[in-house]
Amino acid sequence: MKSYQPKTFPRLKGLSGISDALLQDHLKLYEGYVKNTNELTAQLEGLLKEGKAKATNLPYAELTRRLGFESSGMILHELYFSNLAPEPEPLNKSGPLGTALVQSFGSVEAWLEDFKAIAAMRGVGWAVAYQNPETRLVSDYWIELHQEGHPPGHRPLVVMDCWEHAFIPDYKATERAKYVDAYFRNLDYRACEGRLIK
Repeated sequence: MKSYQPKTFPRLKGLSGISDALLQDHLKLYEGYVKNTNELTAQLEGLLKEGKAKATNLPYAELTRRLGFESSGMILHELYFSNLAPEPEPLNKSGPLGTALVQSFGSVEAWLEDFKAIAAMRGVGWAVAYQNPETRLVSDYWIELHQEGHPPGHRPLVVMDCWEHAFIPDYKATERAKYVDAYFRNLDYRACEGRLIK
């Protein structure tokens, strides 16, 4: 059984508009996803060895569904934390990511407007810019639960946690727009660009 270890994100300290205290709590939540992923994987492996990996076995079915939530939550948080940095360089509009956004949306500004509109929607979830592996075009998605709504085979480029725990108590529940602005002040476009399909 592969056991996951929580990753560290040393560049998270000193973000603009997202406090270190909030990030410490957020990282603890992420570590819970790692722990739960490991525990669920071990339980499912045990059921498999016992010959109980059957669709009619309700504990097996429920644990399998739960693993999708926990492991996807783990991965999304890793992508989110790793695309944040204090004082990141601005997007190079003529670089690979800027070029992909222009090809997909007509301009970087149009992409930014679309992404921010999705991130500001009511409800819990994630705003994610994905790249299609066939066309290489980028499209923005609202992912409500960690494991639901991802376009199959697409590569996540820009990942933003839009659950309330990502911005409360730094901002009120009604101040998501301020958090969205803070997120973009800290977005490390170089990290996002590194996720592009070559």
